[in-house]
Amino acid sequence: MKKTILAAAMLLISVVAFAQKLSPDQIIGTWQCEDYKIEIFRTGSSYSAKLLWSKEMFEADGRTSKKDIKNPDEKLRSRPVQGITHITELIYKDGEYRDGKLYSVQDGNSYSLKGKLNSVNDLETRGYKGVPMLGKTFKWKRIQ
Repeated sequence: MKKTILAAAMLLISVVAFAQKLSPDQIIGTWQCEDYKIEIFRTGSSYSAKLLWSKEMFEADGRTSKKDIKNPDEKLRSRPVQGITHITELIYKDGEYRDGKLYSVQDGNSYSLKGKLNSVNDLETRGYKGVPMLGKTFKWKRIQ
């Protein structure tokens, strides 16, 4: 019993120590989940991301980027979806990324965004309107 408690305590200590070693800039890089590929970069004291690929990004020819036709700003509706900066203002605080804004090209709406690095190569983000409980979680893997 004592060995089990000791092993659990050591595991907890190593997880906490690992989490503390991750710097905020570890989020910078290219990430992919099932439906999207993004590139996260630093903008001043916050982080942003541009959309590199999505399942619904291209026209039927497979090469021409669709336009941002659902954007509430009519002037932006003719811009290509590929390469659009759709995550902004994500800040790092107390071991998590929060207060970000996510613009969705699917519906033209903006959502709140938060995230957490589970490891150097695993990122989890949650986009939501209002309360996080009503949002959607994305699990990302770093692309080397």
